[in-house]
Amino acid sequence: MPSVRLPRAVFAMDPVHLPRLFPDPLMARLRGTAELDPALVVRDFADPAAAGALAGADVLITGWGCPRLDERALAAAPGLRAVLHAAGSVRSLVGDVLWRRGVTVSSAVTANALPVAEYTLAMILLTGKDAFGHRERYRAGHPFPSPAETAALGNLGRRVGVVGASRVGRRLLELLRPFDFEVLLYDPYVGAAEAAALGARLVSLEELLRGSDTVTLHAPDIPETRHMLDRAALALIRDGGVLVNTSRGALVDQEALVGELVSGRLSAVLDVTDPEPLPPGSPLHTLPNVFLTPHIAGSLGNELARLGGVVVEELERLARGLPPAHEVRHADLTRVA
Repeated sequence: MPSVRLPRAVFAMDPVHLPRLFPDPLMARLRGTAELDPALVVRDFADPAAAGALAGADVLITGWGCPRLDERALAAAPGLRAVLHAAGSVRSLVGDVLWRRGVTVSSAVTANALPVAEYTLAMILLTGKDAFGHRERYRAGHPFPSPAETAALGNLGRRVGVVGASRVGRRLLELLRPFDFEVLLYDPYVGAAEAAALGARLVSLEELLRGSDTVTLHAPDIPETRHMLDRAALALIRDGGVLVNTSRGALVDQEALVGELVSGRLSAVLDVTDPEPLPPGSPLHTLPNVFLTPHIAGSLGNELARLGGVVVEELERLARGLPPAHEVRHADLTRVA
């Protein structure tokens, strides 16, 4: 009986991520499913040292640090039939040439959505009690807030506005269900019935901004969403409101946001900024009403193995002739929210 040829796979990413994405048990499963060399990790598709491996590759296993898959990349891998991305969005990775070639694309974006949603939930709960403001005042020698200072705080009935029913947005909506929040949703691709099924009330962006205590952003970074929260939109958020951004910094007019934050009218939790990283002199580093983190909401540390596990499962499906469970289609990358 003739043996079945295993697919040939090549890693294309920054090699620093490889051991965390694919710890030994996952790497063993990969090596049992495909022909691959764990020591060969491509960072430049024009590299002569990688040319032979790319020329025979059926599958690219990509991750952070992978160069864009353009005409030159596909010319180096003429037999490529699948890209399995061990990270989140493929928007900056794949070009139209990939879709024209009919290459299957799969991404671990759904797995990466979970830690982002968890981080966002934690920040919504903490800011609902003004935990970061109390920390600053405690450090300044004011240990116990008065009842008058906390009268407007608390998470009972707090109104949370979710901008974008993306994968992260949907996971967040799931996580919000056990809590006593009123949840508003803005997404031009979602109807009222679907929003209700997700546990939210569908509203316009203007209504969401006007009516929410906390606004959290989960829309993609595309031309149509650049500065969707401009100066006029930010002005709609009620005094004392909180903006949480774990999506992309370009969704917000940062100059306008800094003005609102310097005035003290709003507070913010920012895991992403524009530019990223921030220049050292930015006031966002020192404002007491800003909680700033360096793009850590997504998978990091031991959470990376969750992404690698998705890729292993997709490769196993591919080897059995099954379609991917986490396929990304061209239409998925054209949604505005």
